[in-house]
Amino acid sequence: MYTGNQLREMFLKYFEGKGHVIQPSASLIPKDDPTLLLTVAGMVPFKPYFLRQVEPPFSRATTAQKCVRTPDLESVGKTARHHTFFEMLGNFSFGDYFKEEVIPWAWEYITVILQIPVEKLWVTIYPEDEEARSIWSKAGVSPDRIVADPENFWAAGPVGPCGPCSEIYVDLGESRGCGKDDCAIGCDCDRFLEVWNLVFMQYIRNEAGTLTPLPKRNIDTGMGLERIASVIQGVESNFDTDLFMPLINKTAEIAGLQYKKDPKTDVALKVVADHARAVSFMLADGIRPSSDGRGYVLRRILRRGIRFARLLGIEKPFLEQIFRVIQEHYAHWYTELKENENFILNHLRLEEKNFQATLEQGMLILQDKVKAFRESGQKILSGEDAFHLYETYGFPVELTEEMLLEEGISVDMESFDKASEEHRLLAKEQSRQMKAAGENSLLTEKAKRLGPTRFLGYEQLESDSIIEAMFNEEGEVDGAGEGEEVICLLDQTPFYAESGGQISDEGIIRTGKAYAEVLELRKLPSGAITHRLLIKDGVLKIGEKVHTVVNKEKRKAIAGHHSSTHLLQTALRKILGDHVQQAGSLVTSERLRFDFSHFSPLTAEQITEVENNVNRQIMASLTVQAEEMSMNQAREKGAIALFGEKYGEIVRLVEMGDYSRELCGGTHVKNTGEIGLFKIISEGGIGAGLRRIEAVAGMESLAYLREMESQFDEISTVLKVQPKESVKKIHLMTAQIRELEKEIQQLNAKLSKYEADSIMSKVQDIHGVKILASRVQAPDMETLRQTADMLRDKLKEGVIVLGAVADEKVNLVTVVHPSGLNGLHAGKIIKEVASITGGGGGGRPDMAQAGGKDPSKLGEALDKVPSIIHHFLGHNS
Repeated sequence: MYTGNQLREMFLKYFEGKGHVIQPSASLIPKDDPTLLLTVAGMVPFKPYFLRQVEPPFSRATTAQKCVRTPDLESVGKTARHHTFFEMLGNFSFGDYFKEEVIPWAWEYITVILQIPVEKLWVTIYPEDEEARSIWSKAGVSPDRIVADPENFWAAGPVGPCGPCSEIYVDLGESRGCGKDDCAIGCDCDRFLEVWNLVFMQYIRNEAGTLTPLPKRNIDTGMGLERIASVIQGVESNFDTDLFMPLINKTAEIAGLQYKKDPKTDVALKVVADHARAVSFMLADGIRPSSDGRGYVLRRILRRGIRFARLLGIEKPFLEQIFRVIQEHYAHWYTELKENENFILNHLRLEEKNFQATLEQGMLILQDKVKAFRESGQKILSGEDAFHLYETYGFPVELTEEMLLEEGISVDMESFDKASEEHRLLAKEQSRQMKAAGENSLLTEKAKRLGPTRFLGYEQLESDSIIEAMFNEEGEVDGAGEGEEVICLLDQTPFYAESGGQISDEGIIRTGKAYAEVLELRKLPSGAITHRLLIKDGVLKIGEKVHTVVNKEKRKAIAGHHSSTHLLQTALRKILGDHVQQAGSLVTSERLRFDFSHFSPLTAEQITEVENNVNRQIMASLTVQAEEMSMNQAREKGAIALFGEKYGEIVRLVEMGDYSRELCGGTHVKNTGEIGLFKIISEGGIGAGLRRIEAVAGMESLAYLREMESQFDEISTVLKVQPKESVKKIHLMTAQIRELEKEIQQLNAKLSKYEADSIMSKVQDIHGVKILASRVQAPDMETLRQTADMLRDKLKEGVIVLGAVADEKVNLVTVVHPSGLNGLHAGKIIKEVASITGGGGGGRPDMAQAGGKDPSKLGEALDKVPSIIHHFLGHNS
């Protein structure tokens, strides 16, 4: 029996023997693919090759690709083969071999290498693909074991490469089936398990749905490692393989349970194991929990795992223990689980802690529902309410059912399932629309044919170039004149296109008779650089030789800020720890912004230490060198890579003396001394476990310091002291202000007491109830309440209504003492009074407060208090 690790290696070695290049798994973050949140299949990293956006560096490849899918999230743990994270084994041909080779290889691998008995195997084909039927038969498949299935046609979307496919199924035996007479391939039961899909990408489909043969046909196959492991290891489900059992056993140990003792707890154990694995791999690739995008997917999976752990009785943090087991069994192959350990653990701990508070909030809401149900006698919680708890607070319906069952209350699961299904279908449709969104423009196709633009900007800021193509809003054009905006493709350029956080260069393009401003640059997947131009004078034409000039001052300022980010990251790692990872950056000519992983604010001392560290390297005038090398060479040199980024085999290493080594494609100074000065201007949090530093360098740092100096001089002038005495004077004035505020409070209290004594003469008697309505001086509501309290003590019994104007608004307070006097209610009285001033309010029977919008109406409102009280007393009598 082979282990999951052995099966992964066997597959890759087999296809390496067939001339395939073994490629490491790409990140779960798709590169340059806005149509996908996550890598969902083995072919995703190779889409640019299949679409011929980029010329493949090899014609054959094989991978074990990390994937995450969530459309069937609710099925995880309930079926034998649904997962969020899984590994897809695949072999790929980019215009090289086709059906004649891949079908016999697949059959040989399944029957000879894995030794799955032929009598257990079935193959499906597309009904019209007789070529595939013939090749399968020649490979050794019995004709009665080849089944036509109209679903066997694969496409990445409504438009683009597509083709028929063949699937290999394993018959797991009658004991795994539904027992129906017509049980066969396609049945919903677990008897027939699809283990491998071979896609024959031989057509391209246009908007009209017409299929045209591709000039170069491709192969894309996918075999789920978890599925094939369950077959080879002879177990009932993917969860019973060695890929999952260590995680399930550890979870059961923490919970004090045993696997396979109770179907209900078995589901929870599977969910926790699956979700912990998915979360660990997503974090390892640099995905951070957040409220949108792939970060939301991560947070949802993580919280769902924690919820199911609670159903097992696990209420304390536990994910770190499960992660250690994942590391033990996977880190030898996926080294990022070890390399990014601190980042993973910090986020697991933080999310676990935060979600405990979220769960408690959901439980309080549920307790309020229970209380309301007791009072009303209701016995069924609506499915909509249950789904709201689930979707908004992450509160599992299973936990809702369990808690309510103890109170004799049930959940309307039918309407819950309906609400859940509507939500699922909406999400699925949105996902489908995202996947179908991509389409190639004429510009992209032209750029692909012309090939990559030669970039000269590392070494020179001017060049002579040829205009190879030109486009306006209407399409491709031969030329354009003054006032027009166009996009040009040049054969070579010194202009840097925005990438890696560094903004594009600025500059001009000119000939002897024309010149244009460079407004924007973009780098396409094919490597072509587009130049968006505004023609200021003359006419530019295709095929014309132009002189390109980068704005030198802007480039120098950008380079200084970019080099500063490298020094900054190294300084942060030295001072805060190796857990610091870059999470994003922005480099402009005016400033730099650097986002990084860290779980607490930097102290003033740490900020100063970071600044000093960076400026020491600037003053040391370190030589800055950039060199292209293999990824392995860069790793050996200790290079820092951008977290979650997928690099090619050849990378560009930027070294600053022995201090900083980073993989980077941006532009830099030649010597750190050129930076001049580095100054941090702000540091703060931007999310859970994420901090942001903004800083300036070079002339911008000098401008910043001069601005601070100017403000300091202005403060000194206002304070009428020498600059060095300003801080001392501010401290002295602050102390004086505190004393004056204290004195004002004491005077206000005395004034309120004096006013209270003087307005007691305004007391009226309405039907034997003492009424006091008066305007008083009170700067805020708190002072108004204190005045009302003093008057209540003097009046002993009755109704008090006080009004005051503060900040051009009306404040009102009403007191009824003792509470319930003659049936009067302070909240109802003040509502009537406040309405006259254009406001509203309310409160308890004994005390209420309100606000009004029209101070000119305060006198009128207070004058009407006796009639309002009269009305209430008359109504109550």
